[in-house]
Amino acid sequence: MTLLDTYKRAPITIVAGEGCELIDDRGRRYLDCIGGIAVCALGHAHPAIAQAVAAQAQVLVHASNLYHHQPSEELARELVTRSGMKAVFFCNSGTEANEAAIKLARKWASRRGEPARRTILACTGSFHGRTFGALAATDNAAYREGFEPLPAGFAFTPFNDAAALEDAITPEVAAFIVEPVQGESGVHAATAEFLQTARRLCDARGALLIFDEVQCGMGRTGSLFAFETAGVRPDVVTLAKALANGLPIGAMLANERSAGGFVPGDHGSTFGGSPVPCAAALAHLRVRDELDLDARVRDRSAQFFEALSELASSRPEMLGEPRGRGLLIGVTVQAPYDSGAVVGAARECGLLIGSAGGNTVRLAPPLIISEEEVSRAVALLGRSFDSAQDKLRAIGETGLSRIDTW
Repeated sequence: MTLLDTYKRAPITIVAGEGCELIDDRGRRYLDCIGGIAVCALGHAHPAIAQAVAAQAQVLVHASNLYHHQPSEELARELVTRSGMKAVFFCNSGTEANEAAIKLARKWASRRGEPARRTILACTGSFHGRTFGALAATDNAAYREGFEPLPAGFAFTPFNDAAALEDAITPEVAAFIVEPVQGESGVHAATAEFLQTARRLCDARGALLIFDEVQCGMGRTGSLFAFETAGVRPDVVTLAKALANGLPIGAMLANERSAGGFVPGDHGSTFGGSPVPCAAALAHLRVRDELDLDARVRDRSAQFFEALSELASSRPEMLGEPRGRGLLIGVTVQAPYDSGAVVGAARECGLLIGSAGGNTVRLAPPLIISEEEVSRAVALLGRSFDSAQDKLRAIGETGLSRIDTW
């Protein structure tokens, strides 16, 4: 073993990608409908990304944040202009962006003369990352087990329960952090009422509202920022995953109200905002404008939901109705079938998908996916369910554990 055993990798080796397809070392092509877990918004080997990375690497790869450099300054301006926020902090991943947001919230309260306002309120079913602060805001016992004690000062409130939120945002709450669409818990979208209540209560009670858009941002819901789709403007937004279409970068965007929480020395990142990933992110933003990617996402989302609903109605004993927003879609797999088995069967059929909490199949394809590819994906998913059904029939209900590990 040379790689630490932290991932349950599928038994294929990917060597190349092209558009919405990945290619393994045997030359087999797979239709990629997980997109690097909502990362490859423009698909694989997009020429504009490749050219931007190559050009920047020939000029400047790293200079540190001791100095200004053009790619990070330009990207920050683009994100501020497009979001209406005040300032940006760059890091390397989603969990780091959420760490920065948590620290900003506490420092902001302290600078306001409220040092006792330190609780970070999150939701049941949340996933905000695996570093200690982000993990403390993550409501998943499997991720937390064995890492206790986690940092103190975190609390949880039921997702999409506006009435419970009324009681949860107390004078001790520095910030409420919420995903507009929860991905890891099984793809559940926040209701407009819930997010509007959060905005009202945070304003009235002096807390910051943080939207974790690490997975659901960057156009995945049909607008560049998920808060635009939700119609609620937060104080802080975190981004990562799709921002540079596969290169490591994260960003925390802060509005006028919250940006003053940090001053020089409060937070930092050695590689955050390095020139190469910033150049890739800038290329991504340019391409999405040229393609009118938001309109494309809305069209392909409608196609996916219609086709998946038809598939569910044809297999009600196996499949629930699709849910989610845009091109972040979850489908419940009915017991005794198992989402892991469906993912394995799909891979054998030439389709790459993911699984998430609550026995859910998750689809997060590249945002450039075509009408033909959506139709092909749903057809392959149907074949995957048939394959899983045949497997279950062959080994009997007592062999369910063998399907779980397929």
